[in-house]
Amino acid sequence: MRRDRPSVLLTVAPLLQREIDLDELLDRLVDEIVRAVSGDRGTLYLVDPAAGELFSRAAHLPELKQIRLKLGQGIAGTVALTGQAVNLPVVEGDRRFFKEIDRQTGYRTKTVLAAPLVDRSGRVIGVAQVLNAKRGAFSADDLAELKRLCGEAALAIENTSLYAQVRRRDKNPALPPRYRYNRVVGESEPMQRVYALVRKAAPTSATVLLRGESGTGKELIARAIHYNGPRSDGAFIKLDCTTLPATLIENELFGHERGAYTGAEARSQGKCELASGGTLFIDEIGELPLPLQPKLLRFLQDREFERVGGTRTHSADVRVVAATHRDLEAMVGRGEFREDLYYRLKVVQVTLPSLRERGPDDVLRLAEHFLEVYGKKHGRTPSLSASARARLVRHRWPGNIRELENCIESAVVLCEGAELAAEHLPLPAAVEGAPAERGERFRARPLADVERDHILATLSSVDGNRSRAAALLGIGRNTLARKLREFTR
Repeated sequence: MRRDRPSVLLTVAPLLQREIDLDELLDRLVDEIVRAVSGDRGTLYLVDPAAGELFSRAAHLPELKQIRLKLGQGIAGTVALTGQAVNLPVVEGDRRFFKEIDRQTGYRTKTVLAAPLVDRSGRVIGVAQVLNAKRGAFSADDLAELKRLCGEAALAIENTSLYAQVRRRDKNPALPPRYRYNRVVGESEPMQRVYALVRKAAPTSATVLLRGESGTGKELIARAIHYNGPRSDGAFIKLDCTTLPATLIENELFGHERGAYTGAEARSQGKCELASGGTLFIDEIGELPLPLQPKLLRFLQDREFERVGGTRTHSADVRVVAATHRDLEAMVGRGEFREDLYYRLKVVQVTLPSLRERGPDDVLRLAEHFLEVYGKKHGRTPSLSASARARLVRHRWPGNIRELENCIESAVVLCEGAELAAEHLPLPAAVEGAPAERGERFRARPLADVERDHILATLSSVDGNRSRAAALLGIGRNTLARKLREFTR
């Protein structure tokens, strides 16, 4: 085996803890694999166990948007089914070769090299396939190299938020494996609107204002904007206006000169300078003291500032992303926030939905994601029971994603068996909006709330299968879909 080739794991390792577009990460994986074995084209397939299919996620495939193969269909499908790598020097006449793809693309496949992506539990989660060796045929060394690289690629995927969806799809088939940004989980319509704005804003240098309740993931979206833009190699620096006394925020933001105040024995750079070439994330901008707001306004306009205790003007090439849960418009009306600063901040405004607005599917996707994260952390691998899913989707989540994350970690710690049940969840016994469970007094509620809770509980009880839920509810599937859309408005 040739030892001079780079590791795909080392290539993508810096991306695994970033909120990068997952398709970009998978594209880098397939690019490195094809280059390492000197092929012409490559495709990275993922396994959808509930559907019994492979689907292409990263490919040198300009002619088709996606390929879907049944397990056992074609060479990639055969590798996924058997778990055995294949080196096919001549495809013509081989019964495993699926000619239909060549027919659709106009590409002529001559040689194929394919190997499975196997996770640490021994499960096939994908297949890497490389077409047409540039030297005429793939060698035994090429096959060994591909198998090694596929092992690294599988480990990389295991360290992304995509893995929880791929791994647990067979346990919850109603949730197809979808994703956008690493560590940002959710595919509801409200989140699709967020992703659309992030996709447009990230490649620019525009200032972005993130709005939304506490715990909705504003910092993750700020990081997604940074890591999917031209400043991704620069620093991401955070200033949280709620964690510092008002007198220290200016010092943190702009730095100080030596002797600026007692104890300032040396010059210190502020976060504006530290973020130069990257992104400055100002969290809870609504808490910024009013006397400091003109100085931030000047920085946003000109990217110029003075350190505390200094008179020299400095500049910093910084992109600013700010976030708040406060009603800035009302604060402007009360004179607590400068109107000109408000408009300078909201060049692009992104409003993050609360978890209750995102709907039951996103609650379960996030629960599965956190189950994977904390299962690894605490050395446990429980699955969500039907009762736990019902409890999760009926809770109103006033603390949003942060509350759900803490809830799942606690449940993982408390659960000692193979299945995480409703009683492991640290939620009130009488879930808000739920029928009385233990003899609680009856509380009258709006009929619309009762209907919503009953529909969501029914859907959860059948693992999200909308056809079965509609049948149990005695309504049509389209009616159910319409009601679910209404619940997320």
